[in-house]
Amino acid sequence: MLRFDIITIFPKMFGEVLGDSIIKRAQDKKRIVIHVHDLRDYSEDKHRKVDDRPFGGGPGMVMSPQPLFDAIKAIKGRRKSTVIYTSPAGVPFTQNHAKRLTRSKNLIIICGHYEGIDERVRQTLVDEEISIGDYVLTGGELPAMVMIDAVTRLLPGVLGKEESLKNESFEGDLLEGPQYTRPANFRGKKVPDVLLSGNHETIEKWRKSESMAKTKKVRPDLLEKKGV
Repeated sequence: MLRFDIITIFPKMFGEVLGDSIIKRAQDKKRIVIHVHDLRDYSEDKHRKVDDRPFGGGPGMVMSPQPLFDAIKAIKGRRKSTVIYTSPAGVPFTQNHAKRLTRSKNLIIICGHYEGIDERVRQTLVDEEISIGDYVLTGGELPAMVMIDAVTRLLPGVLGKEESLKNESFEGDLLEGPQYTRPANFRGKKVPDVLLSGNHETIEKWRKSESMAKTKKVRPDLLEKKGV
């Protein structure tokens, strides 16, 4: 079972997202367990303050070291855990990254806020700093949800049909090609004949060709990585 511990100042944000769909199914199947921790519960400040002004001046506030140090110490206990900090300055999160994280047993995710966290937390406690894209969000809660979703659906038995994972985008560094369902003719727009042929070998070749064409058009950088 993979355990996620989320450290946040907005714990209520996670209720609906983590309690529905595939993630709920994974919890019901005991493939994952999720604990959401309110960082303010670990603050020694009487007002439960978790941030302060940055030394040297500058705009905004920085998340203080004390609550984060104490939270991680309490949450980790004796368990061997990987501590992840969600930050736009982190390494890009990819499908391969998600696959690697499925081999973990305990993941602690720090949801950053304000101007970030005290550097001493980053240097001492953080194992990986991860970004989900080259843009800035209000906080790290949404990136944490994205990572949990991406990792969870890759765990054995979560999706039910392992074959569905093989044909998804980014598997084999290609984007998934077009998909069709009934009716075969919808308002004059027809499904390609090859998909109605019943010839699985031909269909598979068509899908690979379409996948390659879409990747070349939309994400040629993926093909460059493969040397194509």
